[in-house]
Amino acid sequence: MISSRGEALAEALVLARQTGRALQASDWLDAVTSPAQADAVQQRVTERLGWSAQPAPQAWKSGGPSRQGPFSHAPIAPDGLQQQPSIALLGIEAEVALRLGLDLDAALAATLQPGALPPGLIDAMAPAMELLASRWSEGLAAPELLRRADHQSNAGLLFGPWTPFAPRNWAQQRFSVQIGQAQTMHYQGGHALDDPSWLLPAWLQQLTQHGHRVPAGSIVTTGAWCGCVPLGGAESAVVEFEALGRVSLDQQAL
Repeated sequence: MISSRGEALAEALVLARQTGRALQASDWLDAVTSPAQADAVQQRVTERLGWSAQPAPQAWKSGGPSRQGPFSHAPIAPDGLQQQPSIALLGIEAEVALRLGLDLDAALAATLQPGALPPGLIDAMAPAMELLASRWSEGLAAPELLRRADHQSNAGLLFGPWTPFAPRNWAQQRFSVQIGQAQTMHYQGGHALDDPSWLLPAWLQQLTQHGHRVPAGSIVTTGAWCGCVPLGGAESAVVEFEALGRVSLDQQAL
């Protein structure tokens, strides 16, 4: 159930996406006071933008600060990119995308346990880059619930090559990030959940709780490996995961 203030916020967020004019967080602090209310606003924005009418499967972003949560889930625009006309990208996140190999309903999702996923549930993985932008003038400094209502500040996902999924020692995963012509930054491990597939049961159980099905081919990313990396005005970025591949951003080509 969404409140009248929540409805108003949803309309304001849709307008911000359409016009590129950001909202002031201080004007909307009373519109969402719980994660459930933020999710209701997010869902209404999704409906107003027509995303729910698009053919499945769909891409999602999920995540949480630790295995204890809390977790959040947000759909991605069906075209994979939602950069607004006058809201600049704030930064990027290095991610690993996972693709479902099975259709999921609530009964099957309820049987899933973290760390013990059935064979075939994930059929492929790919390096990914999440693009971050905000419909709030405060950007990533906006209150958490308002960022959650705004699809967790998502502006799209870019994917590298897809390869068959296989378990690996994710704590040893090496990857790098380069912004513009700056020196490449190198990392090892760093995922908040230690394993990008660990969150799939929570994600699928939430999506199917009202009788919805999640079709094979649906894609999810489950958290940044090194947090948000600011673009600082740069027009390009490259994320590369060792043995998985690379994904590039060229804003001039968007």
